[in-house]
Amino acid sequence: MHVPKSAAITAALVICLSFVVSSQESVDLGVVDRIKSEAFARSEVMEHLRNLTDVHGPRLTGSPQFEDAAKWAAERLRIYGLSNVHVERWGPFGRSWSVEQYSAELLAPQYTRLAAVPLAWSSSTAGPITGEPMLAALDLGFGRGPKKLAEDFEAYRRRWSGKLHGRIILLTPSMQPPPREAALFRRYSEAELADITKAPEPVALQRVTRLDELEWPEKPEDVFKLFMAMPGPIVEQLIDRYDELAVERAKFFNDEGVAAILMGDLRARDGLLAAEAAGSHRSRDPLAPPTFVVTGEHYGRIARLADHKQAARVRLDLKTVISDGDVDGGNIIGEIPGGAKKDEIVMVGAHFDSWHSGTGATDNGAGSAVMIEVTRILKALNLKLDRTVRIGLWGGEEQGLLGSRAYVKAHFADPSTMEQSPEHSKLSGYFNLDNGSGRIRGVYLQEHEAMRPLFEQWLAPFRDLGVSTITIRNTGGTDHLSFTRVGLPGFQFIQDPLDYGSLTHHTSADTYDHAVAADLMQASAVIASVVYQTANRQERLPRRELPKAAPTAPGKVR
Repeated sequence: MHVPKSAAITAALVICLSFVVSSQESVDLGVVDRIKSEAFARSEVMEHLRNLTDVHGPRLTGSPQFEDAAKWAAERLRIYGLSNVHVERWGPFGRSWSVEQYSAELLAPQYTRLAAVPLAWSSSTAGPITGEPMLAALDLGFGRGPKKLAEDFEAYRRRWSGKLHGRIILLTPSMQPPPREAALFRRYSEAELADITKAPEPVALQRVTRLDELEWPEKPEDVFKLFMAMPGPIVEQLIDRYDELAVERAKFFNDEGVAAILMGDLRARDGLLAAEAAGSHRSRDPLAPPTFVVTGEHYGRIARLADHKQAARVRLDLKTVISDGDVDGGNIIGEIPGGAKKDEIVMVGAHFDSWHSGTGATDNGAGSAVMIEVTRILKALNLKLDRTVRIGLWGGEEQGLLGSRAYVKAHFADPSTMEQSPEHSKLSGYFNLDNGSGRIRGVYLQEHEAMRPLFEQWLAPFRDLGVSTITIRNTGGTDHLSFTRVGLPGFQFIQDPLDYGSLTHHTSADTYDHAVAADLMQASAVIASVVYQTANRQERLPRRELPKAAPTAPGKVR
């Protein structure tokens, strides 16, 4: 039969249009409107954050402060009507460590109270100690790679063995940081967001299974790119190697009888203190000597005096409370039971732990407060949810995603064998927030192309709030990776940088004052809407091909 050309074209267009319409998700704009109203007009997100920071911060994993904060969060979830709320233990973490009292003073050439903070898992002083600091510098820069750091440490050991007994040593090189030229606070420009949407250039990844096969970049700016592209097992081996080097250094300094260590904060400045760990958190490893990080401005003065043989004297005092053995790590878990498909799960999460020089606001009290608020919104509106919505607030993220990795292994699959539990088939997806308090601008697809049309439709009602960017790119460094590693859909949202990388990340400025209320309210609305859509769509979220088993390094248990 002959069909006129115009009729054939019309039929083809009808078929194509029918396919597009049938492939679209039904977005209930009435529900989105209700979610926005609840998230904006009756927000409690900043009250969650105030309690997590001003009252219960910081939240170093294993510390009494973490445990108190976990009890508060669990009770808050119960008040909002969540079920099965509990702190789920994932086994031994390491020592409990907290500070009872400390001081750091420059006595000569003039008196100054030093801006300093002790590093986690360093030991106490035996009362106040006074001495002339000795410049015995060791470059600990991550960007040079574990092999170079190990070689440098061996040379350092040979040079300083027998010369450090009873000394207060200055461990960071004497140097003046370059002037700060970038803005301290910024939002993504439209040009930057457009660039993020571009797929990365195809590149052959280094196919390695062992850390010693990895070619470390010569340019420091390429190190982060390499780290983000590393497969999970290599990242674990890298973390293990840095842990081993930290243990070796702590043992050396203890064996040499070092009295205390001062380190300069040259990564941050303007009176900031970036405080992480002095050594290993595990009870089987030696504690580091009493170790303080000092602001770049104060440390630079002391180091220059020592470098020019102009005597300085300091007085240090540190009292810590440390457990005799390992304590168990924990995650805070709660659920909103579903209806027709209640055995299937949609998860939201953020890491709950923090470092200790600030109160853990932007890293990651903000993400935890938003996810608590998401559950509050869903319960307050009494929305119909076919699938169960589960929240996970993770411990041990700062030590290598320990809490989320343990949870995924216990509930979904073991990445070293890819042996799956029945729950693996029941999880629809996981949504994470952990890049400061900046508002959501879009989402990283983690190379999961099938999710693009879903996110495009779900996020469309928030375009006027700046949510416009969907990128095929991966992002790393946080807990969604624990899920994607075993083939589960896991996503981290794109957020405005604000002052996260320039000021607050792991520093003394990581406080409530640097959280932006409007941004956290926006994020709460966006995620609550995405969760509602995921919980009620007919099918679970599409999945990529199951990854291959990735055994951990021999002899390592993580």
